[in-house]
Amino acid sequence: MNERELKDELYKEYTRIGKCLSSPKRLEILDVLTQGPKSVEAISKITSMSIANVSQHLQTLHHAKLVDYKKRGNFVIYEIANPAVLHFLDSLYGLSEKQLIEVQHIKSEFLGQLSSDIEEVSFEELMIRMEAGEVTLIDVRPKDEYEAAHIPGAISIPIEELAEQLHVLPAKAKIVAYCRGPHCLMSIKAIEILKSKGIDAARLSKRVQDWEAFTNKRNGEEQAIS
Repeated sequence: MNERELKDELYKEYTRIGKCLSSPKRLEILDVLTQGPKSVEAISKITSMSIANVSQHLQTLHHAKLVDYKKRGNFVIYEIANPAVLHFLDSLYGLSEKQLIEVQHIKSEFLGQLSSDIEEVSFEELMIRMEAGEVTLIDVRPKDEYEAAHIPGAISIPIEELAEQLHVLPAKAKIVAYCRGPHCLMSIKAIEILKSKGIDAARLSKRVQDWEAFTNKRNGEEQAIS
């Protein structure tokens, strides 16, 4: 194989990823799987796609080595093949938001309308206020996602159970809710429920993976100083 042939073959392999991610639905499936392993049935419910369509998309993602699967009883469980997939998605979304004005407009119009009157909390503020005992952090994702990974100190209260579980929250404490990240609406719905009951609440729009990156960076900076 000469140099030209080598380059042609190499770039051909690179396009496998690009072709695989040309479907918005496959991107959504990858987003769902960043929260933890899921069955085909669970992905179908979350994405509002038929099981047949989800299965086809998962086969394409598996062919491109972006997801892996294993059998658990009668279920097939899929998961992200490598943490590098998550980093790649973050880079893709960041580049898209920077280069495509349409992405910025959609986010500002859609999410902005829903969360315009909702207080946002940063990781720095959350850490300080949690250490001081001033806030209670709740994870409103499904329990399986909480069990797969969550921010330390967070209480699991799935969004569909929140209205019935308000009594477990500390009285007069500020509540901070988070879910799957900036594109997820569960935490916004949680804030609306809490505020309707007169509970002071704010939103953390970041993901569990963002928290891990934040703490790793913070620990690295502290080590560098010491």
